[in-house]
Amino acid sequence: MKIKWLGHACFLITSDSGLKIITDPYVTGGDLSYGQIKESADIVIVTHDHVDHNNVAAIGGNPRVVRGAANIKGIKFKGIPTYHDDAGGRRRGTNTILCFELDGIGLCHLGDLGHQLSDSQAAELGRVDILFIPVGGFYTIDARLATQLCDRLKPKVIVPMHYKTAKCAYPITGVEEFLKGKKDVRRLDASEVELKPGQLPPSTQVIVLKPAL
Repeated sequence: MKIKWLGHACFLITSDSGLKIITDPYVTGGDLSYGQIKESADIVIVTHDHVDHNNVAAIGGNPRVVRGAANIKGIKFKGIPTYHDDAGGRRRGTNTILCFELDGIGLCHLGDLGHQLSDSQAAELGRVDILFIPVGGFYTIDARLATQLCDRLKPKVIVPMHYKTAKCAYPITGVEEFLKGKKDVRRLDASEVELKPGQLPPSTQVIVLKPAL
């Protein structure tokens, strides 16, 4: 499969058969100046209804929208209810972690997770080979909590997201804080990476992509 970071928490995931899934499409404007999304997809997943994550209208191709548990085009999506903050959702509402398998690889998109997972929530995720995790803090878990969660889940590949960049002026930190102390970090001079089952890293690797937009 190919994974392309469009920006923020939005990724275009393309299966070996050409099926396209887009995660958490954003609205361009204000403090978020990533370019407008002009991709088409078969499926769009939305972890929560904030404008920097739910711009389904931007996606071409009349995609099916997944906001929780679903079975679409032979892909079983698992939705784990969580919160956007550490106060039971009282400040920023709810968030749904979405997990699915594609090309024999288990993927998990944490959306705007705002708290550490309970043991039961972590177990419900199942096998996580590729983890898309917010690391910027303030609106989500920060670098410290993200690191703790990665240590618990032990994914093969970590793809950090939702952090400050030249095109994201939110009051959050950049990716460097999360990368501190990580042993295997791959910084790509590209927005896309190809990953295949049986060829994933033997131990956890962090892949840092450049935003395409």
